[in-house]
Amino acid sequence: MYELREHTADIAVEAEGATLGETFAAAADGMAAAMCETIPGGGDRFDVAETADSRERLLYDYLDRLIYERDVRGVLPVDNTATVTETDGGYRLTGSARGIPLADVHARDLKAVTYSEMAIEETDDGWRAYVVFDV
Repeated sequence: MYELREHTADIAVEAEGATLGETFAAAADGMAAAMCETIPGGGDRFDVAETADSRERLLYDYLDRLIYERDVRGVLPVDNTATVTETDGGYRLTGSARGIPLADVHARDLKAVTYSEMAIEETDDGWRAYVVFDV
């Protein structure tokens, strides 16, 4: 579950999930919704994996990887799945996304994910993340 939030000249996503992985995937789905209002069917799934020394860095790297995949593959990553596990050195994310060809959607550009106001916190129901994107 995610919600788009107004944020001065940028756009923010607030995401929630029962697990940290579900929350990260919801943030990625929110990022896709910020780029494109209507998501068509089709597209091929591709795998994503990231490691980082903190949850915040992992969320940043994960979303940045999806923006990279958008630019390199020419696809909008949607229907994101993610699992986050704790490792000796930090955290690891494994997941996948369905890549909708950009030619099939009318999408606005998000330039980058930012650390501005980024928050990840455990809640009574699971996890919550807040992330701002540069548009």
